[in-house]
Amino acid sequence: MLIRDFIRLTTGSITYQRMRSFLTGLGIAVGIAAVVFLTSIGEGLNRFVISEFTQFGTNLIGINPGRVTTMGTPLGVLGSVRLLTLGDVEALRRVPHAESVIPWIWGNAEVESGGKRRRTTIYGVGPEMPVVLRIDVSAGRFLPADDAEAPRAFAVLGSKMRKELFGTVNPLGKRIRIGGYRFRVIGTMESKGQILGFDLDDTVYIPTVRGMELFNREGLMEIDVLYSEGASVDEVAEGIRRVLIARHGQEDFTITTQQQMLDVLGSVLDVLTIAVSALGGISLLVGSVGILTVMTISVNERTAEIGLLRALGAGRMDVLILFLGEAVVLGAIGGLAGMAVGAGGAQLTHFFLPALPVHISWFYVILAEVLATVIGLLSGILPAWRAAGMDPVEALRQE
Repeated sequence: MLIRDFIRLTTGSITYQRMRSFLTGLGIAVGIAAVVFLTSIGEGLNRFVISEFTQFGTNLIGINPGRVTTMGTPLGVLGSVRLLTLGDVEALRRVPHAESVIPWIWGNAEVESGGKRRRTTIYGVGPEMPVVLRIDVSAGRFLPADDAEAPRAFAVLGSKMRKELFGTVNPLGKRIRIGGYRFRVIGTMESKGQILGFDLDDTVYIPTVRGMELFNREGLMEIDVLYSEGASVDEVAEGIRRVLIARHGQEDFTITTQQQMLDVLGSVLDVLTIAVSALGGISLLVGSVGILTVMTISVNERTAEIGLLRALGAGRMDVLILFLGEAVVLGAIGGLAGMAVGAGGAQLTHFFLPALPVHISWFYVILAEVLATVIGLLSGILPAWRAAGMDPVEALRQE
């Protein structure tokens, strides 16, 4: 059979039964559209979360008080035998490859200045915090390297907090009251925005010890260690573990590398992407049943045509390829339509909901089209094989 005859017969059969072909392709299109749309949202969420974490760099290690699990029992901060202290912070500065060590304490308190009040998150941090979190100071300076045990009552405002309390007035040198304690503003930060739901602009930064006094805490909530680029994370983590065990007498703390957090988040988001793809796969399964049904009906209706083709010299393989071609074309056309609808729907969703991260992955788009074509091929095998196996004389008698 010539290629032009194959194309003419295949397309002619599809266009002759336009409504049937449309409904068959629609089943595949819905499944492909669902796959493209849902994987676009899943991939967008994946990239969003990873970008949120990696904007601080990937050479960061966090230490929290308490073991995550001990003998199968969660402990956390309250179960810690010994809390993390400022002495631990100073000891960790001697860990090989450690560049900056930041103590953390945080809580919610009311900030007051000039009759204006605003309740927000207060962070008690060390002077190296801007280096670790990659946040720039817009005016004034950040917290100085005072005596860690007796720092001056200085405060640095996030960009949103500065506007809320002082508007267009220069806040440097002004006094504010936080939970009954007086602080002097020495700097303001550039806008950083929200990171995983935490607004770093609507906040106030104060020295760590002042934060411990404000929130009546005896220990730190977290210590972050920024280590040198290119250094082995395992080597740095082991150095941290040795120093803290020597000070605490046991491993009553939890070390978490940023790569571990990214791996966990990546695995969770991968499962999410696979799950939403499976939802679209259900529609593809329905579409494949539709192609199988339509091709079976087509073989029954075109028995005489098959007999005529065989009588004119067409071999079994020619008939097989002809019907397989029709099934593949139906699947491919449905797949292309589904790709267009899915990609368009994803872009429209992002247009009307800008906060929802959407990213169209061409890998999934191409995979969806290949899958649609393969579904068409597999669904058409049985009817095509049946058509190719017909006896030409018996087929002609059906006329």
